[in-house]
Amino acid sequence: MNGNYSASNITVLKGLEAVRKRPGMYIGSTGPDGLHHLVYEVVDNCIDEAMAGFCDTIYVVLEKDDIVRVDDNGRGIPVDIHPGEGISALELVLTRLHAGGKFDKGSYKVSGGLHGVGVSCVNALSTWLEAIVEKDGKKHFMEFRVGESVAPVKEVGTSTRRGTTIRWKADPTIFTETTTYNFEVLCSRLRELAFLNSGIKIYFRDERLTNPKEILFQFEGGIRQFVTYLNEGRKVIPEEPVYISGERDDVQTEVSLQYNDGYNENILTFVNDINTKEGGTHLEGFKTALTVVMNDFLKNNAKLLKKMEKEEKLTGEDVRAGLTAVISVKVPEPQFEGQTKTKLGNTEVRGIIQSMVNEQLTLFFEQNPRVIEQILEKAVAEAAARIAARKAKEATRRKTGMDSFGLPGKLADCSSKNPAECEVYIVEGDSAGGSAKQGRNPKIQAILPLWGKMLNVERTRIDKVINNEKLQPVIASLGTGIGKDFNIEKLRYHKIIIMADADVDGSHISTLLLTFFFRYMPQLIEHGHVYIAMPPLYKIKHGKKEHYVFSDEERDAILAGIEGKADVQRYKGLGEMEWKELKETTMDPANRKMKKVQLTDAVEADHIFSTLMGEEVEPRRRFIEENAIYATLDV
Repeated sequence: MNGNYSASNITVLKGLEAVRKRPGMYIGSTGPDGLHHLVYEVVDNCIDEAMAGFCDTIYVVLEKDDIVRVDDNGRGIPVDIHPGEGISALELVLTRLHAGGKFDKGSYKVSGGLHGVGVSCVNALSTWLEAIVEKDGKKHFMEFRVGESVAPVKEVGTSTRRGTTIRWKADPTIFTETTTYNFEVLCSRLRELAFLNSGIKIYFRDERLTNPKEILFQFEGGIRQFVTYLNEGRKVIPEEPVYISGERDDVQTEVSLQYNDGYNENILTFVNDINTKEGGTHLEGFKTALTVVMNDFLKNNAKLLKKMEKEEKLTGEDVRAGLTAVISVKVPEPQFEGQTKTKLGNTEVRGIIQSMVNEQLTLFFEQNPRVIEQILEKAVAEAAARIAARKAKEATRRKTGMDSFGLPGKLADCSSKNPAECEVYIVEGDSAGGSAKQGRNPKIQAILPLWGKMLNVERTRIDKVINNEKLQPVIASLGTGIGKDFNIEKLRYHKIIIMADADVDGSHISTLLLTFFFRYMPQLIEHGHVYIAMPPLYKIKHGKKEHYVFSDEERDAILAGIEGKADVQRYKGLGEMEWKELKETTMDPANRKMKKVQLTDAVEADHIFSTLMGEEVEPRRRFIEENAIYATLDV
């Protein structure tokens, strides 16, 4: 360490060096999320052209060797020389941070993209990048290597179309974990953008496959269609989603909502096409308006008002039970708050949305009295269940002096009180529970046996969930509470491991538990606390050697390498395993295999749970028919 510190010690990073030096600052990470963010940055530019009214078709193509091509039919990035910089505008946009038309409100009224770092970051973090611009009858080409131009932009021919094509190869020295794009992850974002920008056509093509796959995302119904998609497989009120829209003080607002026969609320909010997962002022304005409107209509409904306790009003939770809504606002100068910068802070937006929803929703309900009657019946029933649950809770507290359930008798708890090192195995059946208790490390591993079929919470109100004898032990053991009372700080185990038989019944129990966690304790999944144990399917004995294997393919590979006779034992259930085998293969952290349950696409997860666990048979039948080829059943 040199003690001298002078001007010569100050490093100035030129051009895009800063991006390559600290990529995480610009794209969030250099893992899979950051890699996919490159695609979003380029697509966001195309969407800005669409929002400005100059583009209606976008192609996103995954070529072989994980090369990406994004093509639009917008105005085309300008190629003329910039008066202040002396280089082409195309080179400026691709080699300088914070250079682009988004900063000029004459070019774009609003623009998307969360970090706003633009296509220059994509260039900086690519081994190479090519740009083709077609406009005014001419075709222009420019090439870059590791963020730097190879030569000035050149005219390479004529063209009858207009638009911009950006093609690049992500730099493996930056993205060391992977440079392979996930089709489903990109699908999710492109579908979302197509819903949020009605009428736009987004073609998504995967040419890495032997038989290339192409999907067209185009939704003329926009966010109305988004709500219909989210509610697929459910009975709904009204039949077609309510749609509210308008513009005030340059803020464009779209809201669509519909109730379903479930009891969970699902509200998605967007600002300039950014998913504001933490909500913000637009969500607050919507919630306030909805609660006010519903209470106003209840005051004039003598029949339903009688069912409410004196002085009780409908709460926000009452009126949002079973609600699916999408809120999309376009704000010229959005201000974001929160840790992930996905919470809208503009105070003026709250009032704009509140008054707009209040006016238009009131008008809709006045014109559709049967619809408001049905929704109010649902909300009043929810209020009655809430009041009954509160009274039961208070009675329990008075009787026992406890604020929550005591620990269930069947729970074999661990001795450590440090949640970070503790884990609980939720085990199917008492016999497997007995083996698991013998095979566990009692300091850090707790065992909770379950027996019988779980409740399908997709079709159940929260008071029934709280009082369900199969779910009570789970709720009590975890210690967090559920629904709006959930508090992750009170979680008693940082690993919640579902351990069920590797058969159809075991899979069903795992799915029912996952449905419960997703609907009533989603933070457990979001924070990475939920796992699925992977017990072995076979034990292969050859002489004195034993192999535990977890798939048919692994079994065949081992048998192919063995000379002579081998004994193959198929485990049909956890109860068949000796406690020592269970410990060695499934419970010992040094040897075990587990799947971590992760939420990569909340919208698609919600859609799948509704389809597979909801009341409606037709969407489930369709899903099974489409996916039967992937199933391996062991019945």
